[in-house]
Amino acid sequence: MESLPDVPKVVRLPDGTYAYTDHLPAAPPQPYSGPQIVHQHVHQAPPDRTVQRIALGSGVGAGAVAAGVYFGPLLVGVLTAMAANLALLALIAAVCAWGVVTVVRSVGGEDGKRAAATVRRARRR
Repeated sequence: MESLPDVPKVVRLPDGTYAYTDHLPAAPPQPYSGPQIVHQHVHQAPPDRTVQRIALGSGVGAGAVAAGVYFGPLLVGVLTAMAANLALLALIAAVCAWGVVTVVRSVGGEDGKRAAATVRRARRR
């Protein structure tokens, strides 16, 4: 007579389920108790998401959050460029005024001196 294969037994696992003995893993995985190694590759700082969190928390839609994320830095760049232009224009205006005053003082004759004296006297009053 031919021998029949062994019939697997049914066992109850610790979590309460039943399984056949031929389907059990060879050994349960052991937790690693050594030091944990984390490989972290940092390429740049993550973006600041404070505005997004505030907007989403107050019920604003994703479109508004995306617009804020896109137009926020754009607005800062535009304002910075405007401030730089205004500073350059103010410097040019100050240099031009200084040049005009210097030329008028050096070219002005008796009339210029009298006008300056009149202005000085008017300021004292």
